[in-house]
Amino acid sequence: MTGVSPVVEVAGLKTHFPVRRGLLRRTVGHVYSVDGVSFSIAEGETLGLVGESGCGKSTVARTILRLVEPTAGTIRLSGHDITRLGKKALRPHRRQMQIIFQDPFSSLNPRMTAGDIVGEPLKVHGLARGAEREARVAALFEQVGLRPGQMRSYPHEFSGGQRQRVCIARALALRPKLIIGDEPVSALDVSIQAQIINLMKDLQRETRISYLFIAHDLAVVEHISHRVAVMYLGKIVEHAAKDDLFLHPQHPYTEALLSAVPVPDPRLKREKRILHGDVPSPMRPPSGCAFHTRCPYAQDRCRRETPQLREIRPGHLVACHLRGPA
Repeated sequence: MTGVSPVVEVAGLKTHFPVRRGLLRRTVGHVYSVDGVSFSIAEGETLGLVGESGCGKSTVARTILRLVEPTAGTIRLSGHDITRLGKKALRPHRRQMQIIFQDPFSSLNPRMTAGDIVGEPLKVHGLARGAEREARVAALFEQVGLRPGQMRSYPHEFSGGQRQRVCIARALALRPKLIIGDEPVSALDVSIQAQIINLMKDLQRETRISYLFIAHDLAVVEHISHRVAVMYLGKIVEHAAKDDLFLHPQHPYTEALLSAVPVPDPRLKREKRILHGDVPSPMRPPSGCAFHTRCPYAQDRCRRETPQLREIRPGHLVACHLRGPA
């Protein structure tokens, strides 16, 4: 993937939400949901984005899609800066990026048939109509492992895994370059999770599509991702190739997350690293390193200085004062 221009490139992305109180709705503070995130995704690559609930993963996804307006930073899609584009100028770029939501049932209109749901993007963007649209929808159903005869069924007539396949077909309808999966398998049974993940990998091999895959389950992230970025309180604290991160985690937060992953072999024991305390409020993030309130290795410097995300060895970045170049 070296030398290939990124499909999406995010630099210094910030998304802050104002907190208003009182009769006059004065701004009394901000929620620093995303606070300086940078990464890129190449063609045919999957970047896994992991972290605890509330760390800002879904806000990153919605900001990239421009469903939420960024406070600062830049978003480049296929080399085009889409950060401040208006609705009309953004419309052709929206075809290049789609999202698969966490709950397939709530993301499907119960009054529409599955065929109409998958064909709606084609109708909205004026790409196909009539028999041509029906043929393209039938081809999409077959591509995701559904029967064309199911096009006339309603969402409640499908199983959970089948509903997510409908969502994937809808995301593929416009032939996008980037699909964001926001916890796309967390609401499914484990056996169905494997089917959906394998389907997404097969589609990537066929179409060279890129994924931003957001999840809590590190085992799933390890299976599908090429690179992994770890978020904590609005910032990326570690970013590396999948194998490097899972075998040689450098940030204490990453170590704690990996220690919680179950080991399938009962003969192997993994040292548990329990994090004490709660995640601080994104309205009042701690000074210095945001993780120092829960870090077992925290020093005075960690409380005073904010660590920068820096490369400690080729392709492995970490934001920690205790880690230096190898």
